[in-house]
Amino acid sequence: MTMANTDIAQQFETLADLLEIEGANPFRVMAYRNAAAVIRVYPHDMCALLARGEDLAKLPRIGKDLAGKISTLCATGRLPLLSEVAQRTPVGLSRLMRLPGLGPKRVKALYQSLDIRSEEDLLRAARSGQIRQLPGFGPKTEALILRRLGEAATRRLRRCDARALAEPLLAYLRAVAGVKKVTLAGSFRRCKETVGDLDILITAQRGAPVMQALTAYESVAEVIAQGHTKATVQLRDGTRVDLRLVPQISYGAALHYFTGSKAHNIAVRNLAQKQGLKINEYGVFRGERRIAGKTEKQVFASVGLPYIEPELRRGRGELEAARARRLPHLVTTTDIRGDLHCHTQATDGHHSLEQMARGAMERGYEYLAITDHSQHVRVANGLDERQLARQLAAIDRLNEQLDGLVLLKGCEVDILSDGRLDLPDGILKQLDLAVGAIHYGFGLSRQHQTERILRAMDNPNLSILAHPTGRLINERESYEIDLERVLSGARDRGVFVEVNAHPYRLDLNGDACRLAGELGVTLAISTDAHSVTDLDFMVYGVEQARRGWLEKADVLNTRSPSQVIKLLARS
Repeated sequence: MTMANTDIAQQFETLADLLEIEGANPFRVMAYRNAAAVIRVYPHDMCALLARGEDLAKLPRIGKDLAGKISTLCATGRLPLLSEVAQRTPVGLSRLMRLPGLGPKRVKALYQSLDIRSEEDLLRAARSGQIRQLPGFGPKTEALILRRLGEAATRRLRRCDARALAEPLLAYLRAVAGVKKVTLAGSFRRCKETVGDLDILITAQRGAPVMQALTAYESVAEVIAQGHTKATVQLRDGTRVDLRLVPQISYGAALHYFTGSKAHNIAVRNLAQKQGLKINEYGVFRGERRIAGKTEKQVFASVGLPYIEPELRRGRGELEAARARRLPHLVTTTDIRGDLHCHTQATDGHHSLEQMARGAMERGYEYLAITDHSQHVRVANGLDERQLARQLAAIDRLNEQLDGLVLLKGCEVDILSDGRLDLPDGILKQLDLAVGAIHYGFGLSRQHQTERILRAMDNPNLSILAHPTGRLINERESYEIDLERVLSGARDRGVFVEVNAHPYRLDLNGDACRLAGELGVTLAISTDAHSVTDLDFMVYGVEQARRGWLEKADVLNTRSPSQVIKLLARS
């Protein structure tokens, strides 16, 4: 038996939740959470690595004990320790921990006082007014719980989680005898940052056992529907998968139709109707005669349009731009020449300076900025002035040894509540770049938060504003901020703004990227990498930029090392 990375990560996350509710050693709890975070976004299948004899204990945040547990999960599908803990503490409490505002102490109180074991129990208790009666809760908390439960019911998968589920499934389907093409459509293909379900299109030889293969897939928990040309299943984590088998002659039309978005499809159909055509998932028709549909290019050409990239298909002016031949030449991952935000073992990263440098070189980069945390972020062992000075000297020594890569001297420096930077100007002047970031004080008013950032950008040593809205997808909403004013302020001061490519952040979002481009702000797409493998997050940031209509010239780190260093100097 094997398990997908997302399933393994879920087991560790559930175990961490239950142990935290029980009051277990916080370092033990954190070890399981850290392992889950690594596994969930790791680019290679854990069980496949084990089958090839790889030593998982060498991976960041894993170690020998956790590697053994992963091996057990891959072999049996079970985690004995989780089964043991679940006999004491109901597994359903783990889902309650996912609701913002319900930490382990409150979940434990709800369980012990009202025997609440699930979201259904919690909903009933909240509606009946029982929760407000508990010490430390009250009417406001009860109302917040009701709101959070409503949001959770419609919560979508983070893009990285959807990718981790989809890639092994797609590989499995491609290996089915007679299968020709397997494509993931829907919001995933449009590179949306969250995904509701997985829409898969397949072309295959007549009689290929596609539907049987899908329903036999190891992660399928329930077969909802199954026919000759379409099937719907639910995976173990609750994700719905819709598969459609389409003839090659209709493949392009079906891919266009099932990629969406709805607004884009309606606009294309309306344009076709004005030309006496009909477009649907089966093709492009003039009367009863199919005139196109084998490829998406044919579909667009039939209504006089050039090919429109999936990321732009949002009903946000892409048809008008296409008709005027003004579609952007979207930035690609091959345009990226370096990464301007990463961490090492000096703070909360997992690899050394040299290991991060070698990882960047393996990816063909010409430069990598080392931007460990400043002293205010104590939980990340942030660097004080003397520690940072020692790191800068180490970077200088390593640069003398490296061939083909420049390590840039940087720091992710905290923006304090009054807008000051966390380190003295004297040390900041020695950097190639200072990446300013907010890590606390998220609850400030819109005006205060905006002024805080603008004051920070007044400091000529600040080069890049990192993860500008502070959001964590499905975990923390953006703080209140006048984003247009901040972006305009960055442009006027010569400060660059980050598109943080970490898949839990993706900050800025696509709409904000487009606003930045329209305002003339140059963006830096950076991974915020805490390990060598995290450098591969760059693809997520590029996808965000593409949704924002950004071109190569709009992105700082598509430039050469000398150009980047000069631009970062704000001179």
